[in-house]
Amino acid sequence: MSTSSAIEPGTKLAERFRLEDRVQESNGATLWKAIDEVLARPVAVHTFDPDFPRLNEVISAARTASRLTDPRLTQVFDATEDDGCSYVVSEWVTGENLADLVAAGPMEPERAAALVAEVAEALAHAHEAGVPHLCLTPEHLVWTAGGTVKLLGLGVDAVLADVVHDNMRVEDAARGDAEGLGRLLYAGLTGHWPGEDAPGGLPVAPTDNGNYCTPRQVTAGVPGYLDTIVCRALLPESKRGQIPLTSPAEVAEALSSVPRPAPMPMPTPPPAPPVEVSRSEGLDTAAPPQRHVPPPPYRPVHQPPPSGGGGALGKVAVGVVVLLVMAAVGLGAWTLGRSIGKAGDAPQAGGGSSPTPTAGTVSTREVKSPAVELFDPMGDGAEQNQRLRDAVDGKPSTDWHSHTYNSSDFGRLKEGVGILLDLKESVPVKEVTADFGPVSGGTVELRVGDSRSLKDLSVVDKASDLGGKETFTVKSPKPGRYVVLWFTKVPNYQGGFRAQVNEVEVRAVK
Repeated sequence: MSTSSAIEPGTKLAERFRLEDRVQESNGATLWKAIDEVLARPVAVHTFDPDFPRLNEVISAARTASRLTDPRLTQVFDATEDDGCSYVVSEWVTGENLADLVAAGPMEPERAAALVAEVAEALAHAHEAGVPHLCLTPEHLVWTAGGTVKLLGLGVDAVLADVVHDNMRVEDAARGDAEGLGRLLYAGLTGHWPGEDAPGGLPVAPTDNGNYCTPRQVTAGVPGYLDTIVCRALLPESKRGQIPLTSPAEVAEALSSVPRPAPMPMPTPPPAPPVEVSRSEGLDTAAPPQRHVPPPPYRPVHQPPPSGGGGALGKVAVGVVVLLVMAAVGLGAWTLGRSIGKAGDAPQAGGGSSPTPTAGTVSTREVKSPAVELFDPMGDGAEQNQRLRDAVDGKPSTDWHSHTYNSSDFGRLKEGVGILLDLKESVPVKEVTADFGPVSGGTVELRVGDSRSLKDLSVVDKASDLGGKETFTVKSPKPGRYVVLWFTKVPNYQGGFRAQVNEVEVRAVK
């Protein structure tokens, strides 16, 4: 295999990744655009000179990052040190980075906040696994061609820039990334960079008495709450008395109410004019033909052969037959009507002549104020637990949602996740209504029982292809203290996959 110093365009690594174009070179590391010939897709490949000083650290960081499942983080496919040739293969991302998005001026405030909120959530997930970024610049936040948010360079770029060290405290790394998120939001809101070395060609943010101006001082129309979030993350001296945001998770929580990014509006093409086609051109533009209904099967009616001299007698016989048929029809109609009348007048069981109530109607009541818990028997019990109360707070605008996965089967990490409602007592559960929000796909089982064990909770209903409100109905009310919405497949949400419940209501038989 070729050594790093001899790597040129056309070199193939692992008999699979063919290097095509050098994208960037810095301090013994080279970034390439390459082709994965097995899967026929572009990939990004970092190669390293043999004397690269932090080789072990970068390979280790890449392998750790590869275990993260949030689809907003650039996926690492391979990290190898083999025969003197070391490389890292990751996802090739196309789209516009934050510097591109603000090149013509500040973004619409809510949209800038939505992009940073997505990055903050993804980065909070990375910090839970012990992987900080510490190099957050506008080039690292990309709005992809597919209409999703991607955070580039997690783990690897910090090692390449030599800004992460073994003795770095966890709280210092968290604080550093919270400040980085504040800078990204500042750039989106103002088009300026609050730092000395402005990346991506952005102008440096103006200062006032030696401190950077707040976003509202730079750009008119910035909402006050977004200005406060930037200051809490980045400019605490500008908002004295405000509690600083010291981790990506805290930034994500502060931005949690921001509507999430939607694809950039595209011009709608005008409708094609109707094409007028004459019948002579071979296309029939008339209304579609009515569905053909076949005629009833032909049944020959037996008629006796005419008698030799019986014209008048035959007519009399026909008349008699007709009269007999009419009498039989009349008698049958009278008998049927009498039977129906008697059936309608039949007394009900227990006396009285009131009509029978409509079958299937059951009086129910809402079970008030259930306790809500995460139900994660196959995981680590940490799935946005701080948001659980949002699923039963009576506000459809708030929600509980799980971590975001890269596939509907939880990235093959477990078989399910859910939320458990403790009704405080065993009641006959009849109906559960859940609002799953703006998701699509996925499968949920409704389980009810008096035990918290998954195997002891009975599946009483099931729904697939989730989205918006779903009502689960228990045909035979099932007594139970615990109600679980158990996701066996998580729905699609903005390019990733996550469980989500905006609101849930339980009704029991009175």
